[in-house]
Amino acid sequence: MAGGKAGRVMALDQTETLDLGLIGNSTTAALLNRFGDVTWMCLPRFDGDPVFCGLLEPKAGAESGIWSIRCDDMTEVSQTYRRNTAILETVQTDANGNRLRITDFMPRFRDRGRTFRGRTIVRIVEPLDGMPRITVRLRPRFDYGAHAARIHRGSNHLRYELGPEEMRLTTSAPVEFVLHETPFLLDRPQVFLLGPDEPLSDAPHAIATRFLERTQDYWTDWVRSLTIPPDYQDAVIRAAITLKLCEYEETGGIVAALTTSIPEYQGTGRNWDYRFCWLRDSFFTVKALNGLGVTKTMEDYLEYVLNIATGAPDGYMQPLFGLGHERIITEETCLELAGYRGNGPVRRGNAAYTQVQNDGYGSVILAVSQCFFDQRLPRLGGVDLFQRLEMLGHQAVARWNTPDAGLWEFRSRESIHTHSAMMCWGACDRLARIAKHLDLSDRAIYWAAEAAKIREAVEAYGWNEKLQSYVMAFGGDDLDASLLLMTETGFTTGDDPRYRSTVAAIEAQLRQGHHLFRYKAPDDFGTPETAFTVCTFWLIEALSRLGRHDEAREIFTEVLAQRTPLGLLSEGIHVSTRTLWGNFPQTYSMVGLINAAWKLSRKWEDVV
Repeated sequence: MAGGKAGRVMALDQTETLDLGLIGNSTTAALLNRFGDVTWMCLPRFDGDPVFCGLLEPKAGAESGIWSIRCDDMTEVSQTYRRNTAILETVQTDANGNRLRITDFMPRFRDRGRTFRGRTIVRIVEPLDGMPRITVRLRPRFDYGAHAARIHRGSNHLRYELGPEEMRLTTSAPVEFVLHETPFLLDRPQVFLLGPDEPLSDAPHAIATRFLERTQDYWTDWVRSLTIPPDYQDAVIRAAITLKLCEYEETGGIVAALTTSIPEYQGTGRNWDYRFCWLRDSFFTVKALNGLGVTKTMEDYLEYVLNIATGAPDGYMQPLFGLGHERIITEETCLELAGYRGNGPVRRGNAAYTQVQNDGYGSVILAVSQCFFDQRLPRLGGVDLFQRLEMLGHQAVARWNTPDAGLWEFRSRESIHTHSAMMCWGACDRLARIAKHLDLSDRAIYWAAEAAKIREAVEAYGWNEKLQSYVMAFGGDDLDASLLLMTETGFTTGDDPRYRSTVAAIEAQLRQGHHLFRYKAPDDFGTPETAFTVCTFWLIEALSRLGRHDEAREIFTEVLAQRTPLGLLSEGIHVSTRTLWGNFPQTYSMVGLINAAWKLSRKWEDVV
């Protein structure tokens, strides 16, 4: 069955798109456009200042905030990842048929008992046919596009002052040509290493070659250890690597996306900063990591979630946190960035951290439940952890029938959202299961009783008899895609007539072809214009649970076809134009792909 994408030859249309490649090493990451230009990279973390901000069009002028290496008179370009790695290769061809290859990566490998993951971009440029002439333009900026770097020249390096950050480019190419952007003949391989302002311990070629070999070996071994379904293997592997690259390994946090302010659609103002960690993602992320068998990454992520969940004295949890557990994430507008394809405003920070979102308690407890039952983990949860989780459970009991902003983070209204109440049910239900597992019979009885109360209310007030469907908010008549998750959390099954009729109602209202909108009722910014990709994956899983396997596979194949040439997904798809919109790459979308692939694939024993 269909799997990944090998890349493609691309025309030289200069229109900015989300056909982006991702390189990284779980400390930092960069996005490269289809020509091989570095257009996005933040320091010192994913949520830091974008020293390469070309993706969001600095007002300073064309080609600001980028790092391009291009052959003169380029007529053709193609991109691909080295198989099963995060190493990106771009091949450029000029008008005379000369060709070059740029190999881009960030080093990641085991060294002296630890994982080396330096904040360094390694670029190896080599002629393939003939001797092309190239121009190197290295134009980082800082303070969200406001200022150009101050450049200092060394004997074989350039130092870039970027506010509190300093970077050093060490290269085998003539520094004079890089500094003045002078075209020069590429008659032999040249190496560029951009990283911390530190001298190298060896010649650039030697370091780049060693880093490349060891990084390739690392990713090959990492992919070898994955548990994957027999169908859709290439797609799952690329999604798994992408998910790993969105992990900030030092703390275990996984960001929702690596970018800010890529709008949900042009001209909508739906521009948000996604470079943070949302608790609502935790259950589905742990499920995907567990399915892949990457227990160390799952353990790191669970530790991140646990640190947050147990850090609030009264158990109250805000919806999102910073990579270092920051709780204040002030939202500001960045005036020196015009925005993706001119779509402003560009925002840093996210005011949603101040919202009330009651579904988070269930998401966290459902995720952390893994700690009590998974024997692979070196430290299993006990009574002490259970008691800490009970604080979250008490918040769920107190809040399940109170208005909140909901899963979709409405900014100007609150309701008692059915999904939020259901996730609070999930919190109580899992606490009852954990208590039973720990032989805490009185606590098991207590939490089971609280779960039963919430279930009764969801069935009474979250159900609309006229529509024959569960609805977005208690007593309402609008639908949203989160209702599909009732089977995923164990609230009901695919055999439940109410669930089956809810799926039918959601399809009638929210489905457009092979894509699903999260909702269609107008919100703070009008009527949504893009289908939400993770919701389409939820629909795929729902249809599979209802026995509509062929239809689910057909939709899945369509979504796979909508990925970028390198196999990545953003937040949403504008159905009629078949274009990707929203922050990139969207980990929720990649997680949805992984979970749906498992649902649809044959079993290995049916294949070999």
